[in-house]
Amino acid sequence: MSGSRLVCAGCGWEPPAGTMYPFRCARSGSDDVDHVLEHRLGADAVLDRGGDDNPFVRYREGLYAWHAARAHGLGDGAFVDLVRRLDDSIAAVDGHGFRVTPFGRQLALGERTGVELWLKDETGNVAGSHKARHLMGILLFLEVVEQAMKPPLAIASCGNAALAAAVLARAASRALQVFVPPDAEPAVLDRLHTLGATVVACPRAPGERGDPCMRRFHEALAAGALPFCCQGNENGLAIDGGQTLVFEMLASGAPPLDDLVVQVGGGALASACMQAFGRAVERGMLAHAPRVHTVQTQGAAPLRRAWALVRQRAHDNAASADDALGFAAAHRSEFMWPWEEVPHSVASGILDDETYDWLAVLRGMAATGGTPVVVDEPTLRQANELALESTGIGASPTGTASLAGLLQLQRECLIAPGVRVGVLFTGVQR
Repeated sequence: MSGSRLVCAGCGWEPPAGTMYPFRCARSGSDDVDHVLEHRLGADAVLDRGGDDNPFVRYREGLYAWHAARAHGLGDGAFVDLVRRLDDSIAAVDGHGFRVTPFGRQLALGERTGVELWLKDETGNVAGSHKARHLMGILLFLEVVEQAMKPPLAIASCGNAALAAAVLARAASRALQVFVPPDAEPAVLDRLHTLGATVVACPRAPGERGDPCMRRFHEALAAGALPFCCQGNENGLAIDGGQTLVFEMLASGAPPLDDLVVQVGGGALASACMQAFGRAVERGMLAHAPRVHTVQTQGAAPLRRAWALVRQRAHDNAASADDALGFAAAHRSEFMWPWEEVPHSVASGILDDETYDWLAVLRGMAATGGTPVVVDEPTLRQANELALESTGIGASPTGTASLAGLLQLQRECLIAPGVRVGVLFTGVQR
């Protein structure tokens, strides 16, 4: 595939030639290694083809699906046609397809926060959030490799990811199983049913740890469904589509950011941002990546816990950060595990039981000089109100959690006044 390949970051395993669905490392679950497939591009891949408003056309060579298409004898023009046909179907379901989302300086919000603030607004994207970007990369791959057989798709989600999956599945005429918590929002459930998804509520069993939706999701995978999800450890191709968000920022002509603040639940968005910045630096599109900071809530902050444990490991053993992270990669359960009690937050979209892409995110923060922060409920509400007052954008508290993270970073004196900071409004208020 022109040097494009999938490699497990934990053990180095690569899918054998002819593997139909190379989504997970074959060794996943066999030991305590953190097994996550990474898409490693060849040096000849052109990240930005320019000249198109559809990110999956413009940035197609960064997608594993494009390289798979070439390997299956599908030319570049045929792949572009595939993207456009699928995008037209998505527009028929959701009212519009994929287009560049707004990215620009927010003067009023900058004055309120004391920084030069730049905002990437995903509230108008397909299904109202960034989640469809992750899933589009997967769906394009499926459209390339599948013929007659089309197994059902499955996802565990409480909101935005489920809606994005349902829109794309409907557009591609795919069956979709959605595993949701019993208290999922009625408006979300109604839309899922309208889109034809099979919705399964997942109550907690006595003494069960972590997310029961994920347990039922795994049962569906064992029964033959395919992971149509935004967790990189379940489907490594989810990261490819997410990186288009950063490539749009870089193509906007805006000056380079000093810092980027990203909300984290399962971690795919942060992982995708870090991968995109890394690829851009490697190809000379950017002199260096911004410091990438991550945000979680007090109710569920497994990423900061893992960060603290890695730093403690480095300190106790007089080791480098890379050495400590290497140890963590081989001893996952000592650094990342599901929350012990059911968390609650107004930012419910980032209450994942684990940060599934935790290791890639920790490595990205260590490489860029970023740090994880945890925000309380008053700060999440303050940020959401501030966002609406200053920008008029009706984003959800999850969607504005990166702004809450900026406020917390300032309180901890981790972001200086006047620096150029990017935040992401990731989802619309429903």
